[in-house]
Amino acid sequence: MRSHVAELAGIRRQVLAGPSEKATRAQHAKGKLTARERIGLLLDEGSFREVEQLRRHRATGFGLEARKPYTDGVITGWGTVEGRTVFVYAHDFRIFGGALGEAHANKIHKIMDMAIAAGAPLVSLNDGAGARIQEGVTALAGYGGIFQRNTRASGVIPQISVMLGPCAGGAAYSPALTDFVFMVRETSQMFITGPDVVKAVTGEEITQNGLGGADVHAETSGVCHFAHDDEETCIQEVRYLLSLLPQNNRENPPAVPCDDPHDRRCDTLADLVPADGNRPYDMAEVIEEIVDDGEYLEVHERWARNIICALARLGGQVVGVVANQPRVLAGVLDIEASEKTARFVQMCDAFSIPIVTLLDVPGFLPGVDQEHGGIIRHGAKLLYAYCNATVPRISLILRKAYGGAYIVMDSQSIGADLTYAWPTNEIAVMGAEGAANVIFRRRIAEAEDPEAMRAELVKEYKAELMHPYYAAERGLVDDVIDPADTREVLIRSLAMLRTKHADHPARKHGNPPQ
Repeated sequence: MRSHVAELAGIRRQVLAGPSEKATRAQHAKGKLTARERIGLLLDEGSFREVEQLRRHRATGFGLEARKPYTDGVITGWGTVEGRTVFVYAHDFRIFGGALGEAHANKIHKIMDMAIAAGAPLVSLNDGAGARIQEGVTALAGYGGIFQRNTRASGVIPQISVMLGPCAGGAAYSPALTDFVFMVRETSQMFITGPDVVKAVTGEEITQNGLGGADVHAETSGVCHFAHDDEETCIQEVRYLLSLLPQNNRENPPAVPCDDPHDRRCDTLADLVPADGNRPYDMAEVIEEIVDDGEYLEVHERWARNIICALARLGGQVVGVVANQPRVLAGVLDIEASEKTARFVQMCDAFSIPIVTLLDVPGFLPGVDQEHGGIIRHGAKLLYAYCNATVPRISLILRKAYGGAYIVMDSQSIGADLTYAWPTNEIAVMGAEGAANVIFRRRIAEAEDPEAMRAELVKEYKAELMHPYYAAERGLVDDVIDPADTREVLIRSLAMLRTKHADHPARKHGNPPQ
């Protein structure tokens, strides 16, 4: 027995060391950590339990029968993050370039099935060269099994993809199916067809990072939710995100003790937000003032910057915050902002995260490009997401809330549980100037001094239909509050709504706008 145990220990040392010291040096030379080093950063120290460490492929041909390394290029298992179970798989680029073969795929399938069954988050640390060409169609079928499980796990357990190397072709669809995508600048890329194919087909010359690097996907395509400069920072942010998410859709997000007083007055809000609706300000500062200890995690920070989607805590409880950003495009809704917010609202609803919406929106962005790009169907995605959400929903109108954008941004009429407003709110079909031009067009045209008449009629329209208490008088706003009381009002309201229960009509699933 002792000899067998010694043999096992020798094999384990070989597996843990990796294929060779040369391969490890090459990985480090690229500025990348090894798969085991990454897992060590992600999970609590000493908590990782590996699954199928001794798995080897059984493929033959093209020299594969002579190369049968343990793990087959992917490390799978589970551990803990801040004491809570998390499942993980990590491609080992040192073995077959992290390429996926049949055994490699089966290991991933197994750990995904285990995560779903156990009801715990799944984190994938991606650094692979795609399908293993030598194994042909069986490798492609392995990806199909991953996609099917990504879809089955969607809305059941949190799924986080961390891109730490190349991800090309069909392999890119697995991260796209998950809840969050992290990328590291310079070392990670995602694209369906690489630069060589692009040049051959279109004649365009572009680098890998220019085509599918972290900054491209964080700012232009919206594929990436978080982009970081190095792996250590990236993985620490993954740990922080996990601390804000529940284990699965049957649990609530983790609450923590809160030292920030629930009834803390937010007196600076009156100075942060100008009463003049045409003056911009930074909504991020408003969020920072309201939430616990000023801490929040913004999702898609650099894409569709005219709207903010963030996870934070209020009174120790996790909330999702959606807020227009007046500093960018005056906070209007456009195609990208609608898509970004719709996905965020759906994620919050799937994982029992209450939604707080801060409105200062002048409407949808007008323009030929927006209309031809499908702003109607994209705006409908946001409307559908809010209408479909059953978690506690509170909306707060800071200043402007005009037209269809007011309705779409979780108005009371589409199911917000509570709607509050500041004394600076203006809720209307459109701005007073535009409304006066439409309603009083003839009177303005016939006046001796059209500009003076327009100014007088704008003032009249505001006094009649846009004063701060108009919506409250008609029951469309539950209360008009002092901005300094915002934090206390939101925390007390969320506490009341914590036991909210709502059922959907019986159906297989809805058919959301595309």
